[in-house]
Amino acid sequence: MDVYLPIANLSVNGLLIVALGGLTGILSGLFGVGGGFLTTPLLIFYGIPPTVAAASAATQVTGASVSGVLAHSRRGGVDYRLGSVAVGGGIFGAMIGALLFRVLQAVGQIDVVINVLYVVLLGAIGSLMLREALSALRPREGATQQVRKRRHHPLVAALPMRWRFYRSGLYISPLAPFILGVLVGILTMLMGVGGGFILVPAMLYILGMSGNVVVGTSLFQILFVTMATTMVHALTTKAVDIVLAGLLLLGSVLGAQFGTQIALKARPEILRLVLAAIVLAVALRMLFGLGVQPDEIYTVAPL
Repeated sequence: MDVYLPIANLSVNGLLIVALGGLTGILSGLFGVGGGFLTTPLLIFYGIPPTVAAASAATQVTGASVSGVLAHSRRGGVDYRLGSVAVGGGIFGAMIGALLFRVLQAVGQIDVVINVLYVVLLGAIGSLMLREALSALRPREGATQQVRKRRHHPLVAALPMRWRFYRSGLYISPLAPFILGVLVGILTMLMGVGGGFILVPAMLYILGMSGNVVVGTSLFQILFVTMATTMVHALTTKAVDIVLAGLLLLGSVLGAQFGTQIALKARPEILRLVLAAIVLAVALRMLFGLGVQPDEIYTVAPL
């Protein structure tokens, strides 16, 4: 089933795009990430211009996050107060990202910047995930694991003002989740990612959040920031392909249901190991792509 993408100006296999959206949905249900960090590179590999891929992927990340937020909300796994602060920062960051996007687009460097950002971030995140997964799988002879109480980073403790975030068990400055939201918003705008692959570790190891609300709160922030990002892209960069976004959205909503079911049965260490391998493979493929001449030397720019 071939469909025509008006903004990207090419025909693609619609079923393949739906399947790609389904993969993103599965990742969302499994790990609490939007999945855009894999969707955008895979769309680029398929021949879709990076600007269109990044702008359109944010839309389906929204769809993949909806069902996840609802599921976690039913079990009390969303800190709406902290999430709302992060959403505010994310929307502000999306505006900053829009300005950067337009500047880079005007000088003809946006495609290169998107690819380089993916290589750096995916390489770093994939390496950390791989090390953590292998460490968790390695048997610890004669060692008794001690459960440590999570504490926020010293830099977070130094920030002024403090609020109580009861669901997360935190008493910290709201500036910490706001700044974190700003950074994620910028990345969402530039790369078409939900930011969960950065947000989840940051909430755990920088903010010191309780583990039972991290995934749900991350998805809550991703949901609203990707909605705002899509609107900003549609109004400013004009790079959102509605047909592509619709196909991805259909697949992601269906895939999220399967991901949630798999997460209930599979070992978390094995899942992290598989995800780390996928992330590193994509990073290496993008690094290779930066070193070879593309088939089509052009970029998509608004008229």
